[in-house]
Amino acid sequence: MTALLLAIACLLTCLGQIAQKLAVESWSAREHSALQKILSPWLLLAIACLGFGLLAWLLVLQRLPVGIAYPMLSINFVLVTLAARYLFREPVDARHWLRLLLAIGSASC
Repeated sequence: MTALLLAIACLLTCLGQIAQKLAVESWSAREHSALQKILSPWLLLAIACLGFGLLAWLLVLQRLPVGIAYPMLSINFVLVTLAARYLFREPVDARHWLRLLLAIGSASC
């Protein structure tokens, strides 16, 4: 159950980051008022994903020490990088992957 909650927290956090990116990209398509930006479907989805991700994370923290649970969130670095590369067509070079591996390695030490 704890592993499932951790996976849910990671996926919801990742989806929240992707929805934030889609929100700001949709704003650049045309002029938007502040209210239109706040009520953007992508932004509302981001808030929902991040909010539910936070709730899942709190449930994880009830079951695991933070020192064990937190490094497991480093999978988000990989998921967001893959989304940046394949969903948003952003360049991801070998140096980026090396930095990512170093961050994951240092988080798990």
